[in-house]
Amino acid sequence: MSEKEVKNLEEVFEARIARDEKIEPKDWMPEKYRQTHIRQMSQHAHSEIVGMLPEGNWITRAPSLRRKAALLAKVQDEAGHGLYLYSACETLGISRDELYEQLHSGKAKYSSIFNYPTVTWADMGAVGWLVDGAAIINQVPLCNTSFGPYARAMVRVCKEESFHQRQGFEIMLTLCRGSEEQKAMAQDALNRWWWPSLMMLGPTDAESVHTEQSMKWKLKRKSNDELRQQFIDQTVPQADLLGITVPDPDLKWNEETGHYDFGEIDWDEFWQVVKGHGPCNKERMNARVNAWNNGEWVRDAAMAHAEKNANKKVAKAS
Repeated sequence: MSEKEVKNLEEVFEARIARDEKIEPKDWMPEKYRQTHIRQMSQHAHSEIVGMLPEGNWITRAPSLRRKAALLAKVQDEAGHGLYLYSACETLGISRDELYEQLHSGKAKYSSIFNYPTVTWADMGAVGWLVDGAAIINQVPLCNTSFGPYARAMVRVCKEESFHQRQGFEIMLTLCRGSEEQKAMAQDALNRWWWPSLMMLGPTDAESVHTEQSMKWKLKRKSNDELRQQFIDQTVPQADLLGITVPDPDLKWNEETGHYDFGEIDWDEFWQVVKGHGPCNKERMNARVNAWNNGEWVRDAAMAHAEKNANKKVAKAS
């Protein structure tokens, strides 16, 4: 293809983006656009799969049958989200095995938030309320992202994330209406999860190497800092309703801006976790790699069964 032909295709592509048209897998797209979507969708898929680990550990220890069923449903949803998103990635010409290899080798990233431990039952409430709350704020705009398969997958994902967030808030509300010890447990969970939840929305706009291009291609509709401010403005009144305190002495309402001012985030901690040095990075990755290796015989058996059935059909047809 000549340079002129490529330029013409790029102009048509950019015009479609400007008109808010969806780009479909078989449409022409710049290679950088394809790679950017593979990176973001796979990171999102990896986050859903790794995100099952901190919560799966609490299914058998949940305090009631109702709580077990709700938590089990949530973890099952997250598995489904990962599969939707891996499928969306595959439409761009990358295999599922390659995506898994990138995760297991450390080449691909997942959300920093899932490298923190869940040490009490209240953490199930805080994760649902804060982590899934931040995820919803980040993901609702993705329902209008420019790549069709990603946008369509996000419609269902966001509906289910809304259930997850409400489940988490209800756990926190129950604890805060309980004994003093239970309310203290809820406060402790908020203390430990507040700052990591702010970090999970990504580095500041000045430090983000992907935001500008992602905004141009309408992969993202809001910047990291805009999303973080929206999350704080939405969540602080919820904490007030619960009767627990956000662990930020600099937090205060700003009448002029109509937003909450907040303290400095420990970005050194964020980058340490992203680089693999968080509290649970090694534990999470070992769990994923071991699950993949130990499940090899299941994958082999499934392939052998499918091949056997295919051969039977061929034999009948002949």
